[in-house]
Amino acid sequence: MGGLSSGEVLLGGVGSQGWWLVVEEESGPGRVVAGPFGDRAEAAWAATGASGAPSGARPVYGVRRPSGVLERRPSAEDWAWLGHVGEQLERLPEGWDAELPGDDEPLTTLLVEIAAALVEAGLPLHDAAGPGRDAGGVSLRPLPELDGIVVAWRQHDRMSVEQVHGPGADAAVQEVLNRALADVLLVRGFDVRPFGEGSASVVHPAG
Repeated sequence: MGGLSSGEVLLGGVGSQGWWLVVEEESGPGRVVAGPFGDRAEAAWAATGASGAPSGARPVYGVRRPSGVLERRPSAEDWAWLGHVGEQLERLPEGWDAELPGDDEPLTTLLVEIAAALVEAGLPLHDAAGPGRDAGGVSLRPLPELDGIVVAWRQHDRMSVEQVHGPGADAAVQEVLNRALADVLLVRGFDVRPFGEGSASVVHPAG
């Protein structure tokens, strides 16, 4: 046992890996105040103050070295989340990035960030060519000439193609859902602006 924060165990001079409570500092990597915990939920519960954790402590996954420095690493939950976002991005139309220079292109990064924010909100991307292509979802389209990503909702074919409830309902629902998408992205801090004459939005890179 090392003389470290509550719950930490040192084996062979190597700090154990897990979830830690960290208080961010104005300068430096942050201060570890408790841990490790078995999972994010346990760490989050401790962060509420149930274990005497200071205000502002938040769960962070990593390895605390004998020096006291926390080496941050992706958790199993992080890897699962990244895999889920990757599966959603595979729903984009084939060749969506054909006009973009490469993976480091700012619009590529922006599209991935937008997708992640919307998927976190529980909104799926539209499966453009897969078995769920008629089910609807979020449509994302890079427009290099506008330096932005066009974001719009794609309704189920019953509404948008077959118009079983009529064109009035189709247009009204489309506007409501497009506005909802814009509001979600605004709350998440994106630069969202109206696009064209419809109710879709275009999101520009920050700055």
